[in-house]
Amino acid sequence: MDWGDLAQRQDGVVSRRQLVELGLADHDVRRLVRRRDLTRVHLGVYVTHTGELSWRQRAWAAVLYAAPAALWGPSALVVERVRPEPPSGPVHVAVDELRRVDAVPGVVVHRVRRLDERARLHLSPPRIRIEHAVLDTAGAAVGEVERVAVLTDALQARAVTVPRLLATLEARPRMLRKSQLRALLQDLTEGTDSVLEHGYLVRVERPHGLPRGRRQAHVGGLRSRHDVVHEATRTIIELDGRAYHSLASQRYADLERDAAAAAAGHLTIRLGWGQVFSSPCTTAERLARVLRQRGWAGSLRRCPQCP
Repeated sequence: MDWGDLAQRQDGVVSRRQLVELGLADHDVRRLVRRRDLTRVHLGVYVTHTGELSWRQRAWAAVLYAAPAALWGPSALVVERVRPEPPSGPVHVAVDELRRVDAVPGVVVHRVRRLDERARLHLSPPRIRIEHAVLDTAGAAVGEVERVAVLTDALQARAVTVPRLLATLEARPRMLRKSQLRALLQDLTEGTDSVLEHGYLVRVERPHGLPRGRRQAHVGGLRSRHDVVHEATRTIIELDGRAYHSLASQRYADLERDAAAAAAGHLTIRLGWGQVFSSPCTTAERLARVLRQRGWAGSLRRCPQCP
């Protein structure tokens, strides 16, 4: 293999060490730089053009600079296609906990115990195993909403399962926000499928004593799934995130589903971000009224935040 083939396999990024292993001498590398066949990115790391680097090129450059290293946390989730490429921000890489790597702009280095066990160093580019990447990203997230978003993104992408995440979490002796992540994962086993659905569970339904509905459930003989179904009162609750439900085609599908449910005798109530996160107590009170009107024998429980 010549260095051009190697660069092509690595999104146009190579390291001096790799070039030397392929038989190039120092003066050969200097000549390639002088001719602008290679442009320095970090110390000992080069790219095969003089323009702006893509995210994957920055990721490769970070991994090769810190080698042996692997993409960590949110950067690992990008190459696993769990999260989109960020328009800016640093690349996160993991190295063995006993190593020291000099800081460079645009790269955040994390020292990790047993890197060889947690990383898949044979992949291109190398990255931390998906279950560890999800937990590390969620643990480092700012706020519960972002933590839930990380977990639900990974689950919706079918990159990992809740049992696998729980097993990995329990096997790690040191983990940032371990108890919080355990509680969130246990909530997700109940069927919440998004940040909004989890918010409904922990802000509206559970603290106000509303009856627990079936998650991602079918109604009668209908093929479509519904977010929360209360069979006893023939009531359906749909949690609509604006980003997902803004497309006209999706809106049409939602209306068709509501009409089909109504024909089967079910009332559909749609809630958005405001009802769940800005006014959960008012939302719970209104839902309790509806459920009582439709046969629920329970009563609303006031939570500590209720006015």
